Amino acid sequence: MTEIATATYQNYIGGEWVPSSSGETYASINPARTSEVLGYFQKSNQTDVKEAILSAREAFPEWAATPAPVRGDVLFNLIRLLEDRFEELAVLITKEVGKSYRDAKGEVTKTIQAMKQFSGEANRLTGETVPSYDADIFGYTVREPLGVVGLIAPYNFPLGIGIWKIAPAIIAGNTVVFKPASNTSLISVKIMEMLEAAGVPAGVVNMVTGPGSVVGKEFGENPEIKAVSFTGSTQVGTELGKAVTQRGGRMQAEMGGKNPTIVLEDADMEHAVESIVISGFHDNGQRCTGTSRLILLRSIADEFIARLIEKAEALEVGDGFDPGVDNGPVVDENQLNTYLHYVESAIEEGATLKFGGERLTDEGRGEGYFVAPTIFTNITPEMTIFHEEVFGPVVAVTVVDTYEEAIELANQSDFGLSSSIFTKSLDKALTFTKQIQSGVTHVNVPSNYFENQFPFGGKKNSSIGPREQGSTALDFWTETKTVYMKP
Repeated sequence: MTEIATATYQNYIGGEWVPSSSGETYASINPARTSEVLGYFQKSNQTDVKEAILSAREAFPEWAATPAPVRGDVLFNLIRLLEDRFEELAVLITKEVGKSYRDAKGEVTKTIQAMKQFSGEANRLTGETVPSYDADIFGYTVREPLGVVGLIAPYNFPLGIGIWKIAPAIIAGNTVVFKPASNTSLISVKIMEMLEAAGVPAGVVNMVTGPGSVVGKEFGENPEIKAVSFTGSTQVGTELGKAVTQRGGRMQAEMGGKNPTIVLEDADMEHAVESIVISGFHDNGQRCTGTSRLILLRSIADEFIARLIEKAEALEVGDGFDPGVDNGPVVDENQLNTYLHYVESAIEEGATLKFGGERLTDEGRGEGYFVAPTIFTNITPEMTIFHEEVFGPVVAVTVVDTYEEAIELANQSDFGLSSSIFTKSLDKALTFTKQIQSGVTHVNVPSNYFENQFPFGGKKNSSIGPREQGSTALDFWTETKTVYMKP
């Protein structure tokens, strides 16, 4: 494990590292040891964002004219860089996000897999030929880039989601202004370093760090930004989406989730319990696709809950580098307070706290934002915790009498991102996949399972715009031109 010297990092604009005109910085800290400052970063203002947009605009014509397979070469180069810096990146993710070193390595692995998928998209940037009524006309379509685009990434997968947004945008021929989450800015600096080393020309990708209220406002209002891709809260994503679309821009947003998992009487109980641990507790529940609502059939509820409590008690919470640790701290004080707020509100509204529900300060954990995996039972649809996203290791259990009631409750949400069911009945599994109101669903698989070659996105208040990743990865980033040619 390498020590990280405290340093001041700058914005990346036009291929150069430059300070903010504000003259202000902010710190990124280790949530496991809050006295450890990982670095200081630019608190960018509107002027900085405008400079980054100008740099991207100037770089656009040449980059758009670069053949798509040549643009794809940078992603092939990026794969090697990610592999070469695998351990360094995993260490930084553990230090800055707080997740276990096991989960950090998983994020780097998934990012490499995503680049293998995206690099091939450069050769699949295809149009179509369509027969014309006129025998002398050859008609076809081509896909062209949009121009300058803005990307806003979250903290929970700072390497993965940051690159998952940048890669398809530049493969399609766009130029980028990237705004990372403030509490994971160091990882994002490393992304810029790797993109530069991979051969991305100056100005094609630019990064400004700092307040989302400042950068996001400029993204929303500046007509030079042709499209914005955002991952974060539903409130922020919806407000930003209104600003972007009102001026004619494109908006893509992956936002909140309150993901249900149903377990039926015929399920493999041990497998289902372990899957809830993975999707509800691991990574501190800081996954938009994680299970936060567990719906159990009454005949198995008591045994299932007892087994789940046993698994939760066995989870090790501590510094992500300690051997055997399952969960590190949550990312920052704000997320700690959010967790505590929802625990308190659930208790006040009559939920039964079966396990956890507290900040952990013993065994050397007092300086970090450590929390216990938490299980609530006796949850009703009227309770806040049934509807609102905690984004923490909290599983809220509702017991029902029938499969039909389980489906009804699962769909009783303003969100529709991910879902899962555990059953041996093919009939009920197929019915579930048809009736469940979510963009991603699973049968006998944890709700947070994903592969990069499949499209990703939700319904209802969970998503805006075209899907990310998979066969649809370039849909958002291109527009179609129709050509009628008469020789």
